[in-house]
Amino acid sequence: MANSGRNVAQQLIASHLAGGEMRPGAEIALAVDQTLTQDATGTLVMLELEALGLDRVRTEISVQYVDHNLLQADSKNQDDHLFLRSACRRFGLWYSKPGNGVSHPVHMQRFGIPGKVLAGSDSHTCAAGSLGMLAIGTGGLDVAMAMAGEPLYLRMPEIWGIELTGALPAWVSAKDVVLEMLRRHGVKGGVNRIIEYHGDGLTGLTVMDRHVIANMGAELGATTTVFPSDEAVLEFLRAQGREQDYTELRAEPGAGYDVTGSIDLSQLEPLIAAPSSPGNVVPVREAAGEPVFQVVIGSSANPGLRDFAIVAEIVKGRQAHDQVSFDVNPASRQTLADLAGNGWLSDLIAAGARIHQSGCLGCIGMGQAPASGRNSLRTVPRNFPGRSGAEEDSVWLCSPETAAAAALTGVITDPRDLDADYPRLELPRQTQVNTAMLVAPVPADDARGQELVKGPNIASLPEFDPLPDHLEATAELKVADNISTDEILPAGAQVLPLRSNIPAISRFAFRQLDSDYADRAAATEGPHLVVAGENYGQGSSREHAVIAPRYLGLRIVIAKSFARIHFQNLANFGILPLRFEDPADYDNISQGDVVTFDGLRAQLSGGTPVTASLGQREVRLAHDLSERQVAMVLAGGRIPLSAGPDS
Repeated sequence: MANSGRNVAQQLIASHLAGGEMRPGAEIALAVDQTLTQDATGTLVMLELEALGLDRVRTEISVQYVDHNLLQADSKNQDDHLFLRSACRRFGLWYSKPGNGVSHPVHMQRFGIPGKVLAGSDSHTCAAGSLGMLAIGTGGLDVAMAMAGEPLYLRMPEIWGIELTGALPAWVSAKDVVLEMLRRHGVKGGVNRIIEYHGDGLTGLTVMDRHVIANMGAELGATTTVFPSDEAVLEFLRAQGREQDYTELRAEPGAGYDVTGSIDLSQLEPLIAAPSSPGNVVPVREAAGEPVFQVVIGSSANPGLRDFAIVAEIVKGRQAHDQVSFDVNPASRQTLADLAGNGWLSDLIAAGARIHQSGCLGCIGMGQAPASGRNSLRTVPRNFPGRSGAEEDSVWLCSPETAAAAALTGVITDPRDLDADYPRLELPRQTQVNTAMLVAPVPADDARGQELVKGPNIASLPEFDPLPDHLEATAELKVADNISTDEILPAGAQVLPLRSNIPAISRFAFRQLDSDYADRAAATEGPHLVVAGENYGQGSSREHAVIAPRYLGLRIVIAKSFARIHFQNLANFGILPLRFEDPADYDNISQGDVVTFDGLRAQLSGGTPVTASLGQREVRLAHDLSERQVAMVLAGGRIPLSAGPDS
């Protein structure tokens, strides 16, 4: 890409480059300004900070949100909340109290600053790219190291420029833009790429519209998504009372992109992703008439005031269909106050909506599980099998407009077919700023005496041994393409409370794919491996999907290809990710086969292909690990490597 100027993504990377070359595929190191953790991943992050011996975070701002594990059916979740509060006091983080809202919109409202680098232990951290930030979701250990002052390492992505032209027609909104990207490119289209949106079409998209698009860049597999910091960002920050944090950031004259594409917004129509992948996108009109039994409004994918207000205006003066559970999860306490202050909350209540607390809830399967096999339309970002909390779920992803139409009719309905005019919203220029539920870091002198409050369910991290030179590993499991971290280690109200207890949560590893895996792996003497297809580990950043199988003896994953975050997590915890040199060899390994590796450490250190023996047959394998990652895998993980041989 020979151009005279830099695009927005390149400017963000260059201004934070702490090592490496900005050449696609090369490993780079980025200085991190801010971090974001949420409670489902944050408990492990705090345990990792304890294991690292950190005294106080080194970032400009680090914030711990409590937004996932909100149902308190027993003591476990609140035990974790108290542990996280104590860790924030100990290590110097902001603490967002339970019920304050989903991490991503709250972080944008209160802490997001254009031009900064944000690392988050949640794959949808990329949503903050809507503010002109370089916001990257990654594993918890990477975030812990960033808190400790270490850079964030990643492969330099290609920059994929998407030019937006035209304006969205009535009944079409930002969710349809990103669903169109998924319709065209699928769940692997953004792998090893940063998506940068530009063009005249941006003028009609608010920052929260852009948030919707940036958030679901994760579903495309992208490293992150970025937008320019322009007048829309200034308007957003002014409404939050933070105009002083505005910095203009636009592509320089003559800037180009490694890959290009375009979308004419005026040509889009309402779209919907059918079960059970965000990539199964079709026009709503093609699915019209399918019965609907639940509608869920909310989540990090549609968290803006506009996304709730448009639903309120559509259902105003009407009543939801009697077979539909009409659930509304305000994305933040601040947004809930704005809904109430402008009359929209009353409209939703009058229409039969069930108003829930501000948090992730049904998006992560923390309550709001749908009826078995019955269609649930949701404005959430993901519909992987079982993610809703019901094994036989049927979740569709759609815009607030399409969801509202289904709530009224009881069937999937193209909202353009409603007997109504498209509402024209007038949003308030000033939001009802809420900072009361954000607890600032305590002074360093007071933090030194703070003990970590650990309930009985909070267990320290297991210790993992170095990679041996000789391995005979049983293939305990063989899986297909596009296996998500939800399928490796599920979420939901039963499993999420165990996030701080690896021995307990490991019993759920791969349960959706093979209910006997955990028992079989625990009974196997010696290490085992997993064989996988393309894009293994897509979806969530949860490192539990690595640590739990590792606890059960998993040492190697052989796949056709890996999702970015999961690949890094595997290396972080000493599991060797190997790639078939010939994808056809995937068919030559069966579950139960024993695969032998000799001279493994020398092959990895020397950069030569890894040769595995399968009986009399040899299988050639490659790895995409950097020298730094090889050292981690050989040591048994990043924490043992950091601790050194004498620890």
